Amino acid sequence: MILSPVERMLAWRYLRARRRERFVSVITLFSIIGITLGVATLILVTSLMNGIRHDMTERFLGIDGHISIYGSISRLSDYDVLANRVRNVHGVRQATPKVQGQVMAANQGVAMGAQVLALPLEHLLERNLITDHVTEGDITSIEQRQGVVLGEALAHSLRVSVGDKVTLISPEGRSTIAGLIPRMKAYPVVATVKLGMHMYDSSLVLMPFEEAQIYFKYKTGEQDTVTAVELMLDDTDQAGRIADELQEALGGSVRVYDWQRANQTVFSALNVQRNVMVIILALIVLVAAFNIISSLIMLVKDKTQDIAILRTVGASRRSVMRVFMASGTFIGVVGTALGVVLGLLLATYLEQIKRGVEILTGQEILIENIYFLSTLPTRTDPVEVVVIIVMALGLSFLATLYPAWRAAKLDPVEALRYE
Repeated sequence: MILSPVERMLAWRYLRARRRERFVSVITLFSIIGITLGVATLILVTSLMNGIRHDMTERFLGIDGHISIYGSISRLSDYDVLANRVRNVHGVRQATPKVQGQVMAANQGVAMGAQVLALPLEHLLERNLITDHVTEGDITSIEQRQGVVLGEALAHSLRVSVGDKVTLISPEGRSTIAGLIPRMKAYPVVATVKLGMHMYDSSLVLMPFEEAQIYFKYKTGEQDTVTAVELMLDDTDQAGRIADELQEALGGSVRVYDWQRANQTVFSALNVQRNVMVIILALIVLVAAFNIISSLIMLVKDKTQDIAILRTVGASRRSVMRVFMASGTFIGVVGTALGVVLGLLLATYLEQIKRGVEILTGQEILIENIYFLSTLPTRTDPVEVVVIIVMALGLSFLATLYPAWRAAKLDPVEALRYE
């Protein structure tokens, strides 16, 4: 839409309110604020949902492998042969045996359910999510001291620290005349970790690999088994395809799961929440667009005489229409620009804002034992920001069409008849 200098001057002049036109100016201001808040909120919410998804993906993949291969019925035997075989598959970077099991961790009369994870030490030290988040102690001494590493929240609940002992109780005990006796063994705590997800921090127990095999009776006499073999890939997005290929190649003797299928429920819920929130918040921009319509209609009504005079001195209907379309588009452009700036600032400093609110109110916003995360991670996608900008500008432009058409259709004779 190309405007002449006169049309630009009129469009800008109509947006500036005189004393008797204050009400029109207030409605225009509310329209700008509405679009600003709508755009800013959309950018903030999409950035937050992207950040949560990315953070949770990093943590899931930092603990578990990209693909896990389990036995068809129970434990996995001949895991060394299987690991060497799948290492040769294109796209597979590493194959690691692991032992998992559920226990009861107890200390001084306090007992908590826990999840044991055991990997060979060289592979455990390659998990940066674990090694980079050690809060106390030395994780490298886990095998030397035959100790365990606890999640920080679990250690806090059990009231233990590095150097103390924690008793692990397995429900899979041995049968005796007196009944089933659970296996119990005390281990020194060599380190604690805080991974930022309460589901791990409150239940994770890292144990030496061979000790876990003995504790859970995966290694007895000639029997040498593990829970699963984990695969780390060069490209995590190829996990589904590679898992299907491995399942077909290995046959029914094993069960193959990729990380997306294993956590499908969580990520499906996140996608549903994200889509619903985006739709709801997009309605804010739509409401602001309707405010543009109402403000322009009132502006047209207020400028009836001016429009009539312009028409009588030779202004075309197209020219009048362009003037009011420019006025409405200006509102949309200003609101969108302010919204983008505000949204990016909020997305950048959201965690600092959360901490400030917590300090002011004295209350914790994210309670770790309720929510997955203890922080508010944001990850802004430039493509999504561009889509939001185009949507806001498009709605703002469409909102100008009816008021501008109504102004262009105004009959100057009727408008000036009683003047």
